Amino acid sequence: MWATAVLIYLAAVFHRTSLGVASLEASDRFGLGPAALGTFTVLQVGVYALMQVPTGMLVDRFGPRRVLITAALLMGTGQLLFAFATTYPLGLVARAVLGVGDAMTFVSVLRLVAAHFPARRYAALTSITAALGALGQLLSTVPLSLLLDGPGWTATFAAAGAATALYAVVLALRVRDGEVLYGTGTDQAPSPSLRTVLTQVRHAWSTPGTRLGFWLHFSTMFAPAMLGLLWGFPYLVRAQGMGEAAAGLLLGVLVLGAVIGGPLVGALISRWPACRTPLVVGYLVAALAVWAILLGWPGGRVPGAVLVAGFAVLSLGGPASAIGFALARDYNPLRRVGTATGVVNVGGFVAITVSALAVGVLMSVFEPLGPTTAFRLALLSVVAILLLGLWRTSVWWRRARAVVFDAAARGETVPVQIRRRAWDLASA
Repeated sequence: MWATAVLIYLAAVFHRTSLGVASLEASDRFGLGPAALGTFTVLQVGVYALMQVPTGMLVDRFGPRRVLITAALLMGTGQLLFAFATTYPLGLVARAVLGVGDAMTFVSVLRLVAAHFPARRYAALTSITAALGALGQLLSTVPLSLLLDGPGWTATFAAAGAATALYAVVLALRVRDGEVLYGTGTDQAPSPSLRTVLTQVRHAWSTPGTRLGFWLHFSTMFAPAMLGLLWGFPYLVRAQGMGEAAAGLLLGVLVLGAVIGGPLVGALISRWPACRTPLVVGYLVAALAVWAILLGWPGGRVPGAVLVAGFAVLSLGGPASAIGFALARDYNPLRRVGTATGVVNVGGFVAITVSALAVGVLMSVFEPLGPTTAFRLALLSVVAILLLGLWRTSVWWRRARAVVFDAAARGETVPVQIRRRAWDLASA
């Protein structure tokens, strides 16, 4: 049942990132400049971000099975519309529908994991789920590029959309919401009312562990996702002078890093949960160093080996972002996990939306300077967002730790035993 659900999440990632290698073709098909092209991704990811909290509410109220079936139908419909769209407005509608369906998948899969597996395996299974889903992005690199050069835009996207819509039948037959096998009696509550669900959203957001997960997710996943979704391919082809096939292969490094890093990070944080946030902070510092090298390289043209190494480091942002969901699972009761997971998931996709829009707008402003210089200046917005995320993550890390120390002092059971440091807050 978990594998069946993971496959629809893989399809969601494929649809989400399919515009990456098709961005230049989409620009020609719809006659778009950089800012208008960026609107495709901004709209799709913006809809995704806006739908995360409602999706968590829907999953908690109606169960993941019905939400996953709806997601498959919406994604299939959206990709079919995109396949036959020849005008910019219809293309935008198609990506918006696709974004709504995509938004419903990951939270639903994690809710199934929370219901059918013990809590000690949640972090590892979350990371493995994310890693397997990343294979969808791998399919949207070189394989999709070859299909677009062969059968073409309409045939490729229409086949993908039809297959996804038909997969709703498989989900209906194979997935079951099930009982909460490893919860307590208080977690096995009936479907809540809308007022109760809205209260859950407020409680989830007010929980410091959830807020830490939000900013952690905001900081880690947006840069590799923004590159894979839209701007990585034009950056490599136009600013770095790479061929399209080579650029597609290099984008595959972002996926391979996520596939390999996901299970490793999951195993690490399952065994040593106290290292979760320090691991994220270490990644963010490394990511800042990578961007400093890529954007500060003399002449702007970065050697291929340096690009590969830099993209490999950035690719670990996806596995690191899964730590945010483990925090949501640990610091919220199971009846609120779907809602809290949706809140955490909003973080990364808000950052993707802002960064994709910022890069597109700045590219339009600096386009007369040439593609290499324009990209160097436009991608400085990514560094600014990364610094914001690092700051807010550090703030909520200290606050979440203070809550844990206060709970332990009262004799309450805490999810993770941590040691007080000199820089910790005195109390929550």
